[in-house]
Amino acid sequence: MQQAGEGSRPVPDNAAEVTAAGIARLAGVGRAAVSNWRRRHADFPKPVGGTETSPSFALADVEQWLRAQGKLAEVPLRERVWQQVAGHPAGPVTALVHAGCALLLVRERSSGWLEMTAVSDERMAALLPTALEEILTLRLGPERTVPTPNPTGLAPSVPLLRAATELAAETGARQAFEFLLGRHLDANPRQYTLTPPGPAALMAELAGPADTVLDPACGTGALLRAAARPAALYAQETDRDLAALAALRLALQSGADVRVHAGDSLRSDAFPRLTADAVLCHPPFNERNWGHEELAYDPRWEYGFPARTESELAWVQHALARLRPGGTAVLLMPPAAASRRSGRRVRADLLRRGALRAVVALPAGAAPPYGIPLHLWVLRKPAAGVPALPALLVVDTAEHTDAGRDKLDWPAVHTAVLDAWQPFDKHGTVAERPGAHRCVPVIELLDDDVDLAPARHLPPPAAAGGAEELAGVRDRLTAVLRRTGELTPPPARTAAHPEAARLPGVTVGELARTGALELRAGGSGTVPGTGAGTGLGAAPGTATGSAVPVLTEQDVLAGQAPSGALPEGTGEEPVLVRAGDVVVPVLGGGSVARVVDDATGGAALGRNLQLLRPDPAAIDPWFLAGFLRGTANNRQASSYASTATRLDVRRLQLPRLPLAEQRRYGETFRALAEFEETLRLAGRLGERLVRGMYDGLTDGTVEAAPVD
Repeated sequence: MQQAGEGSRPVPDNAAEVTAAGIARLAGVGRAAVSNWRRRHADFPKPVGGTETSPSFALADVEQWLRAQGKLAEVPLRERVWQQVAGHPAGPVTALVHAGCALLLVRERSSGWLEMTAVSDERMAALLPTALEEILTLRLGPERTVPTPNPTGLAPSVPLLRAATELAAETGARQAFEFLLGRHLDANPRQYTLTPPGPAALMAELAGPADTVLDPACGTGALLRAAARPAALYAQETDRDLAALAALRLALQSGADVRVHAGDSLRSDAFPRLTADAVLCHPPFNERNWGHEELAYDPRWEYGFPARTESELAWVQHALARLRPGGTAVLLMPPAAASRRSGRRVRADLLRRGALRAVVALPAGAAPPYGIPLHLWVLRKPAAGVPALPALLVVDTAEHTDAGRDKLDWPAVHTAVLDAWQPFDKHGTVAERPGAHRCVPVIELLDDDVDLAPARHLPPPAAAGGAEELAGVRDRLTAVLRRTGELTPPPARTAAHPEAARLPGVTVGELARTGALELRAGGSGTVPGTGAGTGLGAAPGTATGSAVPVLTEQDVLAGQAPSGALPEGTGEEPVLVRAGDVVVPVLGGGSVARVVDDATGGAALGRNLQLLRPDPAAIDPWFLAGFLRGTANNRQASSYASTATRLDVRRLQLPRLPLAEQRRYGETFRALAEFEETLRLAGRLGERLVRGMYDGLTDGTVEAAPVD
């Protein structure tokens, strides 16, 4: 039994709990609203756990109170299910495992599940283990990493299982589990290293069709989910909880046989006799303690014993050892593995024997760690009697980099890589494309360094259009600079009445409370201090879904078009911006506010952004955006942590002015914004011209100016 503070009541040990933040999500309000309810309503449920500053409440009592107050009627089922997962007394991982087991039973034996739900919770907890034992053994094997829950362990999960299967009736069992697992992963971003869908799909395509696929470091199972119609999936993961979640995720994904084991693949291989058609792997990087001492005489080191600092080359050889002859392995690798001197002997033997077929440099931001351009290594296990190819395919996709992971054009990356790999895989050669791909003779690579970094073996791309294109850029820059001169603000004049700058002010928070403007946060949820039902969801006539672009924090800072994409599987309605909204970044300490135009309207609001939607009859948007950018205004509304500055938009102030006077200020602020955007464009064109001239002069496509 748990207690928290005076007046708390005893609750059963198996009661799910929820924090104030969870209550806010359930009711679709900000945390400040929950604090107000606790102060104003004597019948609000008392804390049953947590701490004095972060109490938790019995989820059942909270739901009952919200329902009685009429505040729960519109809560999506998925929110209620997630709160049951997050507040489970045994923790969210146990809740997810129990939910996954039930969803797998629903998927495989829907009629049997319906019979079990027709009884009491206690009887259901007693009946479920027998049915789960049968279905888990059938789908995951007798030596599975997902244990059959016992009746005592299942008892607190029964309400969750009923709700999860109700959600499955709406969305499907697989989608329901994906939503819940995705929420858990989003809530714990530092706990897991994930492989995003883009590189996972590309790796599966490079491996090609395969009946039997292995991932020896499977994480959440993202790579094996991308495999096309496999007959059997094998996986191993060091973290037992993660292995269980991956097993259930894969079993819900398809009808393939799924075998997932917990343990370290290098030290304790669960599949020593497996000969897979394909291996997909995103191994842990830069591990010194991978087993260098105890594995010195392991038969897997066919291409050389990896150095202590070359854990990735140990994973490469493990993957090759588990392939059938002619099978393909694709590994996501750090770029250093292609050039570290300590690994040159292993790399050389991989090349000599034809095991390494291609090295692909991905754009920075493709996968964690996002700051470096990772590589894909494509390997083929040599088959007896098949001569080694005399060339290595190198591919560089750097041209598709565009300042961050939210901006990667994955269809273009996929096309660039597969257009090079597929003919090379079929014919052993492909026509060279400068700056993009090339077949490098192995003999050329077998020097003292055995450096496999693609950029070092590719001729530079020819300047597109050469001098003619640069002339066009110069003409555009000249025109923009002329326009910049026209837009330059007139000389600043000293105000005749400086005291006017000290007009009575009003905060954004006060304006929100009076209804003069509305606030919403990017991603999901409302800004604390505002209510739900503000109408900030989908704009009329605007479709929601994966096709909706996302206005990211970087887009606002750079003054560019929306470039992000909605994540899959969240099940949340995005907040869509409209023309006339004002968007403000809340991190970083800069003074930036952007008025949304017609071209940007309809985009989804990204994370770390807050939207202000003024009532046009009360507040001019350009007046609002202009005063929000004041340096002193931002300084007094900012708070400081050890690593970041955060802006509290509610504390920003505006002067109290009539609408006509606001519009006079607004026109001046609008002119300044146009001048600022023109300066940005001039900077981009100037940078393009300078870079083009450097590249053209150095690659010989542009002549140096004659000397007088």
